[in-house]
Amino acid sequence: MSVINPDEVRFDERGLIPAIVQNAKTREVLTLAYMNQESLARTIETGQTWFWSRSRNELWHKGETSGNTQQVVSLALDCDRDAIVVLVDPAGPACHTGARSCFDVAEDSIDLGRLLDGLYQLIESRERERPAGSYTTYLFNEGIDKILKKVGEESAETIIAAKNEERERLTSEVSDLLYHLVVLLVARGVSLEEIAKELKQRRGDKSERA
Repeated sequence: MSVINPDEVRFDERGLIPAIVQNAKTREVLTLAYMNQESLARTIETGQTWFWSRSRNELWHKGETSGNTQQVVSLALDCDRDAIVVLVDPAGPACHTGARSCFDVAEDSIDLGRLLDGLYQLIESRERERPAGSYTTYLFNEGIDKILKKVGEESAETIIAAKNEERERLTSEVSDLLYHLVVLLVARGVSLEEIAKELKQRRGDKSERA
């Protein structure tokens, strides 16, 4: 984890500094919170985000009750040393409403890339924590052969739906297939970034041949 020198931080008259929390992979802004000297120290010590709740007037460990913790990747001060950017690897939604980001003001718009990224993070957390009653936990507990079997089954179901020109069923089966493919990627430690790089490289290769 890349950290900052706490002695360089310029807290305001209330002893606080704004902390802009961003997803380290996508750079999406997740929330704006505040830290005081103690919460910053705990963030650096534990590697997870701690804030100062102005409404409750107390320290706040993000995800302590919800499980939606934020693993800190790096901390950076701005040029005036009076604001912090916190890059994190989130284990779940950042907002108390259940939204991925506190700045999700356009929920009607659909970004498949962000949806897949959120799904990947959720499945990663299931692999780590193995909560009881979760289908994803069941798959990981059963092992790679079960996961591969499900990918094969969903692939076959997708082919059948496409062959029969069943639009709604095809949409459903493709969604199931994508979910199980992401489970497979997590199980094998392959990131979505690696897939994106491969697709980008292939697009470039095709452009050159064209």
